[in-house]
Amino acid sequence: MNENQQEKKSLASKLTTWVRHHKKLAILFGVLTVLIVGGGVTAGLMFFNQPAAAPTQQVTPPAPEPIPEPPKYYSNLTGELVESESASDALVTAIMIENSPDARPQSGLKDSGVVFEAIAEGGITRFLVLYQTEKPELIGPVRSLRMYYVDWLAAFNPSVAHIGGSAKALQEIRNGEYRDIDQFFNPGAYWRTTDRYAPHNVYTSFERLDALNKAKGYKESDFTGFTRFDSEPAEEPTATKISVSISSPTYNSAYTYDAKTNLYNRSQGGGPHLDREAGQIAPRVVIVMKTPMERVFEDGYREQIKTIGSGEAHIFQDGTVQKVTWQKKSRTSQITFTDKDGDDVPLARGQTWITAVPTTGGVSWQ
Repeated sequence: MNENQQEKKSLASKLTTWVRHHKKLAILFGVLTVLIVGGGVTAGLMFFNQPAAAPTQQVTPPAPEPIPEPPKYYSNLTGELVESESASDALVTAIMIENSPDARPQSGLKDSGVVFEAIAEGGITRFLVLYQTEKPELIGPVRSLRMYYVDWLAAFNPSVAHIGGSAKALQEIRNGEYRDIDQFFNPGAYWRTTDRYAPHNVYTSFERLDALNKAKGYKESDFTGFTRFDSEPAEEPTATKISVSISSPTYNSAYTYDAKTNLYNRSQGGGPHLDREAGQIAPRVVIVMKTPMERVFEDGYREQIKTIGSGEAHIFQDGTVQKVTWQKKSRTSQITFTDKDGDDVPLARGQTWITAVPTTGGVSWQ
């Protein structure tokens, strides 16, 4: 036996002797060894047996919500866009404007919403002019009121600017159911000019009328307007020149359709009808309606025009013409225009000029 073998045998003998004399300690040491080795193996197995980590998911942010379009508001009078909801229901002001040769050219006609034209007396026509968001600086000449104009204006719930009127018209307008701003009782809102002679020289302005309406608490008008729609010029116009016969050459009117503007340039008395400050008068829609008329004696001889009932009418818009029926059921109800099937005929947005001609008058076009 060599020297190394002897040393190993001696070490084994010593270890055996130590274990024999320290059994409990040897057993404890063995247990700890097993636990340490076993724990390491278990930890290793747990590490290698772990499931693979799920790949990181990329979260796509939600698409931004579309920004809603701002609401649109339209004038209840003309159907045109206005800046706010309150403007759509703003107070309507009705003003009587003269049309005798001595009153021409008038002021404030071009920038208005709806115009009713009819004979006031002796074949001389007069205008009932309605304004809502339109605010011309100068309006006139202002003249007196007639009963049939009251019938037309009542449906618009306006304040009413005029200088007196016929007996029946004044009896009605002063009965407490209207917003009467007659010059007789509100002289500060009107004045007489020096460049024209009476009675063709009374004028007003919206600076004064708005102040007067505000002082009286007239803030808005609750009414049913005409049905309106967005329209475009017809590809093939069918009525570009219109002639309206109401009483005589001095008061008969004509319209020439302009496809570029989609408006009707108005003429009367053989020449262009001009607003003194704003120039050529050109409504968006022209309506001519036939109404029975007769002269009656009230506080003098007056025209009596049928306003309640129905009759024939023609609507000109977008370069076209349509035969319709006008109808008004009561003084406070709105005048309507219906087709042959009885359906409401919408009007293009914009200034609307309505002329009432006698049954002996009429309209033609080409």
